[in-house]
Amino acid sequence: MPASSWWLPAVAAAGISAAAIGLYVGRDARETTHPAAVAGPLQPNQSKDRLALDPRQQEEARRSGAWLHDILSLLRVDRPMRYGQFVWNDKGVPPGDIWIRVDLRTQLMSVFRGGHEIGTAVVLYGADEKETPLGTFPILWKKKDHVSSLYDAPMPYTLRLTNDGVAIHGSDVRWGAATHGCVGVPKEFASHLFAVADVGDNVLIVRTAAPSPKKA
Repeated sequence: MPASSWWLPAVAAAGISAAAIGLYVGRDARETTHPAAVAGPLQPNQSKDRLALDPRQQEEARRSGAWLHDILSLLRVDRPMRYGQFVWNDKGVPPGDIWIRVDLRTQLMSVFRGGHEIGTAVVLYGADEKETPLGTFPILWKKKDHVSSLYDAPMPYTLRLTNDGVAIHGSDVRWGAATHGCVGVPKEFASHLFAVADVGDNVLIVRTAAPSPKKA
């Protein structure tokens, strides 16, 4: 469903463990910090483009229950991302199953192929009047040039998730905007995602709990 101009409330600052299995929003709610930006050194495998989780970090992610599959590596994103920004890099990543994770608290999407993150973006989600549902949703169908019959608005690169209209699609991702329940991503990012995602691929939508404040 297309984006509207509804106001998104500010999200309080939160921390993250060094393992970077969660995600957090920075002090300015218009900036969202990717886990790799606060992970610290991840051993043993590192490159300029991605950070490999070691076995301990993989196990922590597995135990958290907040991921559909094992996580092997994250894209290296060294600074907070603002609305409309994204990173897409599948260079050197072998073929594998595609799955998508959306965290509504941090407003971040991660796209994985075979356990390796290949894309991440700041997203829009549903306002209070039409909240984005939580759960695991297989992609029902996809359409490059879809137009909403309910709102008569373009929804480019639509990946339909529910029978009542919730989808991932290209949007004008900007501060202060929201959707009618869909997950909106930057249009260029949506085109990359559309190219790799197929009907039946799973999308996990969660709202993670904010980490507890660090003790002084």
